[in-house]
Amino acid sequence: MKAVLMTTAGSADVLAQYDVDKPELSSPHHVRVKLAAAGVNPLDTKLRTKPIYYPDRLPAILGCDGAGIIEKTGSAVTRFKVGDAVYFNNGGLGGNLGDEPGCYAEFTTVHEEYCAAIPANLGLQDSAALPLVLITAWEALVERANLQPGQTILIHGGTGGVGHIAIQLANHLGARVAVTVSDNKKEGLAQGLEAEKIIRYKEEDFVLDVVEWSGGKGVDVVLDTVGGETFLRSMNAARIGGKIVSLLATPLSAEDVQKARLRNLSLCYELMLTPQVMKQHDERIRQRKILEQGAKLIEAGKLGVLVSYALPLREAAEAHRLIEKGGVMGKIILTMD
Repeated sequence: MKAVLMTTAGSADVLAQYDVDKPELSSPHHVRVKLAAAGVNPLDTKLRTKPIYYPDRLPAILGCDGAGIIEKTGSAVTRFKVGDAVYFNNGGLGGNLGDEPGCYAEFTTVHEEYCAAIPANLGLQDSAALPLVLITAWEALVERANLQPGQTILIHGGTGGVGHIAIQLANHLGARVAVTVSDNKKEGLAQGLEAEKIIRYKEEDFVLDVVEWSGGKGVDVVLDTVGGETFLRSMNAARIGGKIVSLLATPLSAEDVQKARLRNLSLCYELMLTPQVMKQHDERIRQRKILEQGAKLIEAGKLGVLVSYALPLREAAEAHRLIEKGGVMGKIILTMD
């Protein structure tokens, strides 16, 4: 099969297409999937430059998001049959070809319990764009923030991969949504996604704007997809007793901790990879159920995914360059011939 391999850490140029053997089923509960597409995430670019989970186990196939048709099933598989269309988040963390393979390839293998049936009204390729961002947004808003109807939320980077899903999910949960965006095109997308308050952060002070919008109190929840100074300033955008959920490592000084304590803020972190990294089988099943719930929302017309770029598999390096350049709205996928 054709697969894009990362042979060493480095720039996007270390990604190249090769012919490799199809992966074999690693247990009776695994299935082999003929992939239609792989989702590309900022995570992939970070693992390419610094393979933190398996630094000594290369070459690797990156890409943890995939969708395709089941081509082979293990002897104990009961949830699916050959020919079923599934999507999932699995593998792709940089381990070598003997580990759970990633999705930058024509075939991959995955435990049946981690697969979900694709939404009935979404194409197979577009389904590959969803798993990581859907699980991340769901865990952040539903499980970390416990976002409730009528509450206010500020979503940074509202038109990015996680952000544009989070806007829709927050609306579904009945919250009032404010977002930060950088230009007219992104403002238009945020309007189309029915964000109530749109802040052009390059021209406006998001803290002042969001405090005014929330009646002088600050928002109940901040979803931080940016980190750094944006995370620190968000402490003043959240209400006293509010919550900040960050997707990134955050630079907290003793003074910052004291400010959070004084304002009784709950600082939460969201890393959807934890169940895979920590080998938590039951938690992987819980995440699969998020994909199933997300599929129902898509089928009900309450959730959608924006695919801005669909590139052929061999152009994985270009996909990484686009992400590292910044400014991509929605998602990028790699499609298989």
